[in-house]
Amino acid sequence: MSASDAATAIVTPKVTADSAAPDSDGTTPERGIGASVPPADARAKTEGTFPYAADLWAEGLLWAAVLRSPHAHARIRSIDTSAAARMPGVRAVVTQADVPGAATHGRRIADRPVFAHDVVRHHGEPIAAVAADHPDAARLAAAAITVEYELLDPVTDPEQAFGAPPLHPDGNLIRHIPLSYGDPEATGEVVVEGLYRIGRQDPAPIGAEAGLAVPRPDGGVEIYTASTDPHSDRDLAAACLGLEPERVKVVVTGVPGATGDREDSGFQLPLGLLALRTGCPVKLAATREESFLGHSHRHPTLLRYRHHADAEGRLVKVEAQILMDAGAYADSSSESLAAAVAFACGPYVVPNAFVEGWAVRTNNPPSGHVRGEGAMQVCAAYEGQMDKLAAQLGIDGAELRLRNVLATGDSLPTGQAVTCPAPVAELLRAVRDSELPALPKDTPEEEWLLPGGPEGAGEPGAVRRGVGYGLGMVHMLGAEGTDEVSTATVKVYGGEATVICAAVETGQGFTTLARQIVQEVLGVDEVTVAPADTDQPPAGPATHGRHTWVSGGAVERAAKMVRTQLLQPLAAKFGMSTELLQIADGRITSYDGAFSTTVAEALEGKELWATAQCRPHPTEPLDANGQGDAFVGLAFCAIRAVVDVDVELGSVRVVELTVAQDVGRVLNPRQLRARIEAGVTQGVGAALTENLRTASGLVRHPDLTGYALPTALDAPAVRIVKLVEERDVVAPFGAKAASAVPVVTAPAAVASAVRAATGRPVNRLPIRPSAAVGVSNS
Repeated sequence: MSASDAATAIVTPKVTADSAAPDSDGTTPERGIGASVPPADARAKTEGTFPYAADLWAEGLLWAAVLRSPHAHARIRSIDTSAAARMPGVRAVVTQADVPGAATHGRRIADRPVFAHDVVRHHGEPIAAVAADHPDAARLAAAAITVEYELLDPVTDPEQAFGAPPLHPDGNLIRHIPLSYGDPEATGEVVVEGLYRIGRQDPAPIGAEAGLAVPRPDGGVEIYTASTDPHSDRDLAAACLGLEPERVKVVVTGVPGATGDREDSGFQLPLGLLALRTGCPVKLAATREESFLGHSHRHPTLLRYRHHADAEGRLVKVEAQILMDAGAYADSSSESLAAAVAFACGPYVVPNAFVEGWAVRTNNPPSGHVRGEGAMQVCAAYEGQMDKLAAQLGIDGAELRLRNVLATGDSLPTGQAVTCPAPVAELLRAVRDSELPALPKDTPEEEWLLPGGPEGAGEPGAVRRGVGYGLGMVHMLGAEGTDEVSTATVKVYGGEATVICAAVETGQGFTTLARQIVQEVLGVDEVTVAPADTDQPPAGPATHGRHTWVSGGAVERAAKMVRTQLLQPLAAKFGMSTELLQIADGRITSYDGAFSTTVAEALEGKELWATAQCRPHPTEPLDANGQGDAFVGLAFCAIRAVVDVDVELGSVRVVELTVAQDVGRVLNPRQLRARIEAGVTQGVGAALTENLRTASGLVRHPDLTGYALPTALDAPAVRIVKLVEERDVVAPFGAKAASAVPVVTAPAAVASAVRAATGRPVNRLPIRPSAAVGVSNS
């Protein structure tokens, strides 16, 4: 067996309905759309047999290591790899001089070098890579590479980036959006202002980046990795490796969670380059520190707001300035800024809005796509403003919000009409009217959970309870003219169906949904979803709920085409149209009940297949005034947070988060609730603990000890009180994205509740203890 065959055999397991775990009572779960079908890979993951990228192996394997910059900004005077090349077991050492193709790369803007060669622009930037017979030999060889640096002053304050010398040939400004909507002279009777800062949240995947590159006989390379967008990764790798795209194949292995762009491209490219240079399979498994330094983070953002309202609390005008820190390279900063500017006023009716947004380069760690990018940062700010307005007007926070909420038919500040369902008022009333959790005084003292945790250091007398609200919104699919398209093939033979689609399963449940769709349309229980790779037509990235909508839509269309092929001979035999035949519970029955047969009998001896595409209606870029129909669809969420704050210690305990969400249609109840709960928990991390701290551009404590993720003890009770199923008519199944909008909304709700408990402004996320100490009477 060749090295390529060995790798392929390991990393391409079939995902079938047979491997699905039964319900807790031992019965076979219900099939089809609307059922809580468990993930097909659930048993393998719980038993520890599911193959992830870190589990890859191939005959003749070499190990790779990457030398990364210890500085945030420096000029490279020289790179000496001779000592590393002479070390025992070292098979290759590569730098930028060895890159055969394009010198720079990037998912959206090609501004990032494969290896830094003249200037280092951020801490952890790749400089060279080594392949050796043993992982320790590779690491030692990478450490033996001598780099002479001339240290430069890093630009770490995004406000200083405007006047600083250019950090990149493309300059420091990545994008500027000046949104103008309505009358600039409009004023309100009440005006409140605020300055808000949002920290650097890391995606913090459970599994660090890993991959295997295998050279091909035709001089190409196969890359096995946990990619979330294999075709983009293939095209990027091909350009930098100087190969035609058809000579590069990306095979998706098990993805151990993804809340953003899963792979650091600067990780995959050295892997492919080393495999081509050595002619051997090469494996690279990042350490946790390398993972923190290499991949993109949520954009740290500075936001200045001024809200105008009339005496009744109705919004008159919103003015805002949004400054996003992109780090050293552009990545998805342009798209993140567009979302931030477009949603700067939130799900509220604002007749006049004037928003300026900038994304700038600095020498800080790279920023990019993280779930709810752009929308999360502005949600924390505009909800802080709504709390300020409510306090100044003496109006209940929920009531003030209800007086301003967006509805179907209203317009965004971009001028785009909201044509999708927008039940924002219904969501807010649902969480507002829900029963509040019991107060500690109503429970035995030994059962009290203080903000400091079990047996916390605080005293009950110092604890204040607060109730706050957050309303959030996100866009679905790509924006500003992105060509959203996905292709899927459905094959049926021998009573079993196979779905072929390059949509990557990142934990969002696409493979489960694909099985449900085929079961629903064709009445076939046994459904296999083939592993994703670049031999299949593109399906696009696994972001913004795309695969539920676009890839799920493609699977549905292909399955319906196969259904027509299956039913046409039967319909012709009985002189009726296929529309008069229905498939249910594994049987094909005519409308009058005169004819009935099983799906298995109808399929006997037949092999049917069809390929279909799904492409939503087009969008357009925002114009010079920030106007345009930039988004395909929107999703909304309301959260009520209840917190206990120790005003002496500044510690915060989230008691409960009550959620109502606009979901369009529930496709898998159990899976949907799990996605919402996970999103809420990620939002709590952004609100209270998660901040990748830096000093002069250097990442401090790039590990899971220094970066505080919420644990099971930190995760609050999440109560989902309403799921509004008002179907979006332009979306397949009518369903909406589910994961991002609770991430966007939860931090704002938690901050609102802390304000209510302390009376203090709380204008920074994550919330520092100093912001929650003491009680303000203002």
